[in-house]
Amino acid sequence: EVQLVESGGGLVKPGGSLRLSCAASGFTFSSSGMSWVRQAPGKGLEWVSGIYSGGFTFYAEVIKDRFTISRDNAKNTLYLQINSLKPEDTAVYYCAKGAWGYDYWGQGIQVTVSS
Repeated sequence: EVQLVESGGGLVKPGGSLRLSCAASGFTFSSSGMSWVRQAPGKGLEWVSGIYSGGFTFYAEVIKDRFTISRDNAKNTLYLQINSLKPEDTAVYYCAKGAWGYDYWGQGIQVTVSS
């Protein structure tokens, strides 16, 4: 059974940082592209970043230079480092299996940016 479990979210002040983690199981993580997708309150899903199995990364223009996606294949874990957080980054963040099309999703983790 494929499982994706996010952690690391919470309430952060503007300008702060967070590192989200996504623990993966039930498939060959090292061979799979992975992505982060977010959904702000009242809005649709927004793709944030992706990483190929070989480590190549790509980002949505709106968050580029503030977000860093990475993976640890030995730990079957996907990460998203988020710096210089802004109130508009408030959203539920999901990790998803796949670099572009997604066949499995995590349950999501809330990130709230507020003073």
